[in-house]
Amino acid sequence: MPDRRRRTPRAPEGDLPAAYSSGWPTLPAPAAGVRRRDRRGRGLRGPLIPAHLPAARTRAERFDEIVLATVERLERSWAKQLAGTEFAVEDVPPSDPAPWEHRRGVPMGRYFPADGPLAHRIVVYRRPVEERAVDRDEIAEIVRTVVVEQVAHMLGRSPEEIDPGFVEGP
Repeated sequence: MPDRRRRTPRAPEGDLPAAYSSGWPTLPAPAAGVRRRDRRGRGLRGPLIPAHLPAARTRAERFDEIVLATVERLERSWAKQLAGTEFAVEDVPPSDPAPWEHRRGVPMGRYFPADGPLAHRIVVYRRPVEERAVDRDEIAEIVRTVVVEQVAHMLGRSPEEIDPGFVEGP
């Protein structure tokens, strides 16, 4: 197939700078992160949603806020018992489930007892919760269920004692 690009006229070899020695002009490499185009006169593209608006948060940030709100609500009633307990969010559970989790499917949360210098820790797994939920309200309900169940396990109490409005979850 013939080359359809137009060649620039060639000057004698001795008269051209090194960049033009092949007959094709070369452009300098663009600076990193510099926008060079303003298509159709509308200006350079900007962010769709400014970073200070709530809609600019990621799913992970919204999930963290749901877990934090759930924990804060529980701490109002159980502050003394939950003092020093760490709450965390991880994307997915580790690939080696605990022996009691083997037949129950993918865990949505896990309680790790204190071990030496490490404090009690409750972890909520974001992706399994999001996969089971239909919308944001259901995510909040599942998170509430998971956190209440794990706190109840940690304190050796029933979930209904921890949260009187507790409803058995997924």
